Amino acid sequence: MALLVQKYGGTSVADPDRIRNVARLVKRAVDAGHQVAVVVSAMAGTTNQLVKWVDELDDGHFDPAEYDTVVAAGEQITSGLVAIALNKLGVPARSFQGWQIPLVTEGGHGKARIGEIPADSLKRTLQLGHVAVVSGFQGVSPEGRIATLGRGGSDTSAVAIAAAIGAERCDIYTDVDGVYTTDPRISDKARKIDRITYEEMLELASLGAKVLQTRSVALAMQYQVRVQVLSSFEDKPGTLVAGEDEIMESNIVTGIAHSKDEAKITLAGVKDQPGVAAAIFGPLSEANINVDMIVQSVSSDGATTSMTFTVGKTDLVRAKSVLDGLKSTVGIERVDADGNVVKISVVGVGMRSHAGVAHTMFQTLAARGINIQAISTSEIKVSVLIAADYMELAIRSLHSAYGLDAT
Repeated sequence: MALLVQKYGGTSVADPDRIRNVARLVKRAVDAGHQVAVVVSAMAGTTNQLVKWVDELDDGHFDPAEYDTVVAAGEQITSGLVAIALNKLGVPARSFQGWQIPLVTEGGHGKARIGEIPADSLKRTLQLGHVAVVSGFQGVSPEGRIATLGRGGSDTSAVAIAAAIGAERCDIYTDVDGVYTTDPRISDKARKIDRITYEEMLELASLGAKVLQTRSVALAMQYQVRVQVLSSFEDKPGTLVAGEDEIMESNIVTGIAHSKDEAKITLAGVKDQPGVAAAIFGPLSEANINVDMIVQSVSSDGATTSMTFTVGKTDLVRAKSVLDGLKSTVGIERVDADGNVVKISVVGVGMRSHAGVAHTMFQTLAARGINIQAISTSEIKVSVLIAADYMELAIRSLHSAYGLDAT
């Protein structure tokens, strides 16, 4: 008998028929002798509708606490419906809202962080042989108000609850059957990964892979919660996310990720003197604009430099406005912006012990006539910025170059 957490996303609980399917999956685990806690998202499209209603009443000026009260309602509805469906199948179940556990949060509304989870009430329910059906995405603030964890927060709720109750595994049920070596919609040679390390999954999630939410992977790594990604629509083995000690032999490169949410900014004719970088990136930080890849080159006379860096595409207009305002004070001749770029990344823990990964990437792209505009690296990742028009060609070419194609 194992203690399991199962999380079901919005598409898995999109309508009553799918909720009945979820209840059958939970019943199967209970019938096998397992204790099960279930974490649910809102039914597909519900949160968007709730946000739309808030915006129609008071676009951008609403009380964040009241906003959370509204948008958390979707998960409350789903948890009750799933509990009803389970009881109908003869599986004793009761629903829990975030405040009933309680899942205590820290920080502001709309993007709260989890502080602690006193899990006694959940454990008592499970020990009685009942299924605990928990509303994901939500908790309770120190002031006793409903607080939400931000988009994708149900994954984070599930992993945190798994850590709090000491679950053997957290199964994330979604509309895909696992983590793939690259986006199967781009390469028909993408193959499912049986096991992947926390670090690799964290890099892939942060670089554009949408299977798991980044915060949930970081939390799983911190508390060593084994996570399995499964399909709620197909009875197939999934992908296990675990520590390196559970993976016998790692590939040099595990996967190819891409992000279309990048934009490039180039600053030309910047005075090359101490403090310039701080004068440029300080105001961007104050405007809550994150900067990623940075490339700097100094002119032959040493008097000026040019800087190229990336920001989120949604931040491009604001970033350019901030930088245009710095032209005269900092000494910038020109600010160029380009939203037609994409970041391509190769990821794998095997890079730690193998040389030549970056060379293979650069050589492969050069052979296809693809120009690299910026580069960034970490211990298990190499990322490049290229023109968006070459995205699919780059992904397919790199996937083949690293021997990831399905045979």
